[in-house]
Amino acid sequence: MGEVPMKKEEIVSIEEAIAMSATEVEKNYRQNINPNFVTLLKLLGLNKKFIRAEGTKVWDDEGKEYIDFLGAYGALNLGHNHLEIIEALKKISNLPNLLQTTINPITTALAKNLSIITPGDLKYSFFCNSGAEAVEGALKLAKIATGKSGIIYCKGSFHGKSMGALSVTGRDKYKKYFGPLVPFGIEVPYGDQYQLEKAMIDGKDNIAAFIIEPIQGEAGIITPPAGYLKKVKELCNKYNILMIADEVQTGLGRTGNWFACQEEEVVPDILCMAKALGGGIMPIGAYIANETTWKRGYGTIDKCLLHTSTFGGNTWACTAGLATIEVINKEGLHCRAKEKGDYFLNQLNQLKKDYPLLKDVRGKGLMIGIEFAEINLPIINKFVSLDQKIILEEYVGGMIASQLSNEYQIITAYTLNNPNVIRVEPPLTITIKEIDYFVESLEKILKQNKKFGGMAKETIKNVFSSFRRQREA
Repeated sequence: MGEVPMKKEEIVSIEEAIAMSATEVEKNYRQNINPNFVTLLKLLGLNKKFIRAEGTKVWDDEGKEYIDFLGAYGALNLGHNHLEIIEALKKISNLPNLLQTTINPITTALAKNLSIITPGDLKYSFFCNSGAEAVEGALKLAKIATGKSGIIYCKGSFHGKSMGALSVTGRDKYKKYFGPLVPFGIEVPYGDQYQLEKAMIDGKDNIAAFIIEPIQGEAGIITPPAGYLKKVKELCNKYNILMIADEVQTGLGRTGNWFACQEEEVVPDILCMAKALGGGIMPIGAYIANETTWKRGYGTIDKCLLHTSTFGGNTWACTAGLATIEVINKEGLHCRAKEKGDYFLNQLNQLKKDYPLLKDVRGKGLMIGIEFAEINLPIINKFVSLDQKIILEEYVGGMIASQLSNEYQIITAYTLNNPNVIRVEPPLTITIKEIDYFVESLEKILKQNKKFGGMAKETIKNVFSSFRRQREA
């Protein structure tokens, strides 16, 4: 058989990709990735082309400087393009990156450091490429270590969109099209120790683990009642169930400790991490388990390779992980995150007293959720379809994020499970001056939208802009 001929278009080079105009970028995204996501971004006025990034700042193709208060959903604890991470990668650029027939010293060093900074007796690490993969591995370890199948998880939780992680994610919107999912999942309310214990009793001898986020990220930055995590661990011990802490967003200093569960001196049986571990440069995920759990699962030669990852533990990713831990430790960024977060939350709570549109402020350290009241803008009904109206009413957080970006050059975004909440997860290197600027800018928006008129005007402008760009594309 002959070769299949290539399509007529020329292959795009790196140089050409860098030089693309915003219009070309949007066209390619519409035609080759996800056209409806472009529509949503444009509807909310969040589409930009950024051409440079450093620390807490990014610059668009018009030369405007923005402060990044989103931090890639908690992946940029050290900010953009941190020089020490880049310099560390240069040191290992000649080493083998992928070589499965030997033991990699960089990988073992990172595993050793994780055993030092994680709580209690956590010891054995498995490396992968993302938070979802870390969760998948943790769920598998729990099942093989206990010989049980059931997993308890929380309503509103988000653990990833791969099949196992999705099965223990607590929002039906992401699950309903992909059934049947992994069976024997049990959903309980977040923060309710009594419903959790009931589920453990009802599950009898089939519950392998309870997986929990110390702070629910995508649910809208939801913090549990004080003492809840400690009670969770006590219940897991009582009913011989493993506790899995999903610290993909909360880990590596985000909430004021290396890991959020350390605030209550809780030691889970398995702890998942990712995002910030790569220093904002490399994709890397991991879970770490105590010796007993690990050996029950994979502690024999015939079982030690039942769960593997081709790119997991590669030299470049683990070097970024080593450098990230070194920078956080050297600069005390995890401790400073608590101080800055307390200051930030206090400032935001002052605004809450004066502006009813600001419904709630919550979080710990530099993981903060700002929830806005739902709005109804009758004037928009004249210009949009019913589906678009529903989107606009649901995505109040997105509209606020749009104004922060377009008027004040501040980057934020809404949370997946509650779009009326914008998340604030800036680099841990954010300054008090930058925090003050955020609060001042948000107050100006709240004043402008006291009767929602400013938001209506901005939204209609974005709607028409979106429709015009769609026709042009």
